[in-house]
Amino acid sequence: MIDWFPIRLSFQVSALATLIALMVGVGVAWVLARRQFRGKEWLDAFITLPLVLPPTVLGYYLLVLLGQRSPLGRMLQSVGITLTFTPAAAVIAATIHALPLMVKSVRSAFEEVSPMLENAARTLGASELRVFSTITLPLARRHVLSASVLAFARALGDFGVTIMIAGNIPGKTQTASVAIYDAMLAGRDGEALVFVGLITGLCAMVLYTTNRLSGASLR
Repeated sequence: MIDWFPIRLSFQVSALATLIALMVGVGVAWVLARRQFRGKEWLDAFITLPLVLPPTVLGYYLLVLLGQRSPLGRMLQSVGITLTFTPAAAVIAATIHALPLMVKSVRSAFEEVSPMLENAARTLGASELRVFSTITLPLARRHVLSASVLAFARALGDFGVTIMIAGNIPGKTQTASVAIYDAMLAGRDGEALVFVGLITGLCAMVLYTTNRLSGASLR
């Protein structure tokens, strides 16, 4: 009998990671698209780094930062909070995996919005927040939504970082990607095939939705 917990956990983790990546990523993307400051290139490089670093390297850094022997880990434990090898660690891993894609995509969308429209609104007395909420974000909304859908799929597929900091604990931290790996090692090919089919179908739907959104934004 197939245990559907990994699928449910993956959806929950990916949804929460996408929400976090959206809230953080939109702000960072706007800063990178509309502001000039010293260290901008370093910020861009830092955000992009998870796209090029091996997952095991990212997992190692997170263990060093959040592990029980780290200063931050000991401080959190003193108030009863443990992050590593918990569902929260899976959310952190998925967020780290999805955030660079979110920032890159949303930044490109913001850069396509004409600064002349924003400057006209400022000339009429609109605040930066009002300019962003009534001009920049609405004009880029389809690309932002598309980026969110892609970020969800990327978060759903994380394996390396998740297994490093969340582990493979059935019924607790075992996501779909980790469950596929575990099922293959145990010779449960049928279970692995079901999970692979579900993830493949979902990712295909994500790509279709993204293409529809991108096509609509061009019309």
